[in-house]
Amino acid sequence: MSALKHHMSLPMTVGVMLVGLPYSISVAAQWLYGWPNKPGYKKYIEALRPRRIYCLSRAVLETLKYLQYGRLYFQWKSWYKNDENRKHYEKGITFGRRSNKLDLYHPPNAGMSKDAPAPLVVFIYGGAWGSGERSTYCLLARQMAEELSATVICPDYCTYPKGNVLAMVQDIADCLVWAQESGPKFNFDKDNIVLIGHSAGAHLCALTTLFLIDVRDELFIEARKQRDVTLALKGVIGLSGVYNIMDHYEHEQMRAVEYVSTMHKAMNGVENFPYYSPTHILKNFSQDKLSRVPPFALLHGTSDIIVPSESSTKFSELLTSLSIKASLYLLPRVDHTEIVTDLMTSDRRFYHPIYSCIKQEYRKLMGTC
Repeated sequence: MSALKHHMSLPMTVGVMLVGLPYSISVAAQWLYGWPNKPGYKKYIEALRPRRIYCLSRAVLETLKYLQYGRLYFQWKSWYKNDENRKHYEKGITFGRRSNKLDLYHPPNAGMSKDAPAPLVVFIYGGAWGSGERSTYCLLARQMAEELSATVICPDYCTYPKGNVLAMVQDIADCLVWAQESGPKFNFDKDNIVLIGHSAGAHLCALTTLFLIDVRDELFIEARKQRDVTLALKGVIGLSGVYNIMDHYEHEQMRAVEYVSTMHKAMNGVENFPYYSPTHILKNFSQDKLSRVPPFALLHGTSDIIVPSESSTKFSELLTSLSIKASLYLLPRVDHTEIVTDLMTSDRRFYHPIYSCIKQEYRKLMGTC
């Protein structure tokens, strides 16, 4: 009898592992973040398709690898508590129409020379347009200030569901206007600004730049101020960015995450994908506007499965075809998360290779190469 129970329990265990667990994970994810956009009961039929269950379960389980960043979590949590670090930053500065906050990190030897304001780097974090906060990136911003000898600011912006992508672009544009007005106070060069963004943040950097060049009314910023910011932007450095929203949506469909993803919701639906795609905007720019687009440097890991490296490759090809300066770096074995987390401490595996590319491009943008 015990042998029979043993033989029965093995198939049951295998069944739970191969069927019960994936279905439980997938149903829970869709219950929490969004069912397929199908009418009536058809959304449940679509939600329970075997391919969707398999792909979505795999995508959810892939997030477990973030546990490896536990040490970094405790490092940045404790960094702000260390009184010795207070000389390196100004925390919680209010800016913009929504009273968002930004943190400012001083360059090396800040205060030594009042006659030589440092260039400004604005770092925009990612988070699938639905998450993220500036304090997570204190280690990165501090290292970036050291490596680039620049003032670095990291602003918060409203993420979905508090706002859509247009609101996010408005917040970043507000941050750049704040920089134009606050350069003398914090001793940075308001006319030498480089935008650096990761993932959705890279998309927002590109989109904000193009909206400003286009002098969009929907930014609700004076045209003069938009033109001033455009002149001050010396370049954009994108890390694992999304530049064609429809292409990325198709990639999400392949991974079966398109309905639980924040992206289409933050864009107010599929019909607005062209409006929010830098590739689409560039293709419709006049030659005069194209001439005002700053250089782009695109970095992407070849092991990235969340945003494939083709995103940066295709965008680089488009920029080059439009006679816009573009550099492309495909980094072997680097994944979507490592390209940003490995910038936080110098003992990370890809710290030096990634910063080598960033510093080379940064010197070009500043005209010091």
